[in-house]
Amino acid sequence: MDALKSLQAELAAFAVERDWDQFHTPKNLAMALSGEAGELLERFQWLTPEQSERDALSGEALQAIEEEMADVLLYLLRLADRLNVDIASAAQAKLQTNAQKYPVSEAKGNAVKYSRRSE
Repeated sequence: MDALKSLQAELAAFAVERDWDQFHTPKNLAMALSGEAGELLERFQWLTPEQSERDALSGEALQAIEEEMADVLLYLLRLADRLNVDIASAAQAKLQTNAQKYPVSEAKGNAVKYSRRSE
């Protein structure tokens, strides 16, 4: 978790040095995050599930995917910084919530959403 906080601080300093805080509103960061997530998705568009596995990807494709993943993470960290959200704590809390929604006894090997289990 210290690595995330360190990266977040480095990113904030990067933005301050460039006077980008004026552009890094939560709205703009959320929109940029969505755009980068779309670019990540585009890297997998039209691939079969098997073609999307690491061993099937070319080195060039994997490098491009890593860069898009980094962009998504950086925008998410910047958004968390601007909203003063401890993203690591929020993620841990969400994981605990998901553990309750999807207990191993009901969810293991099952992709059905918790709200659809009784249907």
